[in-house]
Amino acid sequence: MEAIPSDTQTMPAPDSGFNFLTPEAWKALLSRYSHLVLVANSEAVDFERLRSELPETALYVFFNKVYKVLDEPFVGHSMLVARSDVMGAHIVHRREVANVLRFFGGGDFLGVVNIRVSVEENLSEKSRFEGAQTRHLDLTQMLADLYPIGKIATSGFAVAMWLGDLQLPGKILLAGFSAKRSEKWKVFDVHDWTFEQIFLRLFARMGSISMMGGVDASPYAALAKRFPEVPPIEIAMTAAEVLSERLDNTNSQIDRLMSVTKFIRAIDNFFRRFKPKTRKQRFLEKSKG
Repeated sequence: MEAIPSDTQTMPAPDSGFNFLTPEAWKALLSRYSHLVLVANSEAVDFERLRSELPETALYVFFNKVYKVLDEPFVGHSMLVARSDVMGAHIVHRREVANVLRFFGGGDFLGVVNIRVSVEENLSEKSRFEGAQTRHLDLTQMLADLYPIGKIATSGFAVAMWLGDLQLPGKILLAGFSAKRSEKWKVFDVHDWTFEQIFLRLFARMGSISMMGGVDASPYAALAKRFPEVPPIEIAMTAAEVLSERLDNTNSQIDRLMSVTKFIRAIDNFFRRFKPKTRKQRFLEKSKG
């Protein structure tokens, strides 16, 4: 697979199979929309509320496996962000492009944006997206000195940061960014969910973005109103003290649970040795060879 330069200002040749835009071109493309709504793959997304409160000039940005959040083709201005890993775009190497794109179409669909956020990830050529208008976006440099070492940013967080840096005239709204695990959605440990939530909430309180579904207001705002004579730092330190105690208690219970399940985990690890290798594992072994 062809390596992609990490410098977003480096424009490949027109026939290279990759379609990069300059920040100015992105701004010109996205400035026509009054709102840019980042729709998380989460049960916290309230489409009925979104469609009733936002104008028709809003652009809805979806991510990857949209069939888990959409029940029917989406009507309205839309864009699909396709995240990459070492094998290329997820929906490409998992052969899900057609299954995902069936939810979009017509002139209101802005197309696919294939992104990567770390140097280990590789973009897929535009021909792999079955004729859909495809653009590419490399966000590795933007996140290099920001995101915690050893973790990888989620697509939603990376795109929210990127849109914020573009300084668009439209409002940026995050829908369903709860970072909560459910029976339907996994919360992968490769991402630093705590860092992202702290960053996004600070971003929201600065007025750079808005959040709907998951986090509408700080639960501690009522404390500041009830105790106006107490400095905000004291409220924060008291909350941190209580949360620290609760975390210590939780860790004690986790230690007990690990001890009780030791035998079960040993059996699980034994049978995992016989599990067939995934396509990704075979790809990585072949790449190293």
